[in-house]
Amino acid sequence: MGIKTKKVLVACEFSQVVTRAFRERGHEAYSCDILPTEGNPEWHIRDDVLKHLNDGWDLMIAHPPCTYLAVSGARWFKERIKEQQEALDFINSLMYAPIERIAIENPISVISTRIRKPEQIIQPWMFGHGETKATCLWLKNLPLLKPTNIVEGRLGRVHKEPPSKDRWKNRSRTFQGIAEAMAAQWSNLP
Repeated sequence: MGIKTKKVLVACEFSQVVTRAFRERGHEAYSCDILPTEGNPEWHIRDDVLKHLNDGWDLMIAHPPCTYLAVSGARWFKERIKEQQEALDFINSLMYAPIERIAIENPISVISTRIRKPEQIIQPWMFGHGETKATCLWLKNLPLLKPTNIVEGRLGRVHKEPPSKDRWKNRSRTFQGIAEAMAAQWSNLP
């Protein structure tokens, strides 16, 4: 008996790194972002994800913007109170969406103190990339991600990304090994 194809929403993803990992496993996966996709537009919803949370998804993996949340920008928090609250409201909308299984991904941020602590913190080096980028996972009805390929090297490439117009995009892309682990470990749960 085969595994039922799951309907997967990858929220706030323009790159389609995670979307492709699920599609390669036979799932009906769509990215959704207000930005155009770098991948296949046939599998991309260019819109506000909040308008699509009730569209019958089995699983959502969300990568909400961290601009007003990440502790790396803490020195600007008091100047951006309104923006930070709007970002936290957006996170809450994603966390409590009517979807059975949810993963919210973000760096170390105020989500931990203002909403709740993450279930897990992962690093790229746990999934085949010799780099550091602490990534928190807030999970609903999903198991913790198990490391798939622990490697040497602790390069802070993402942190040291040089200034450019695409710096934020380059820093926000999910590492391929993490995307593949999500697809392998979360796509065929009973």
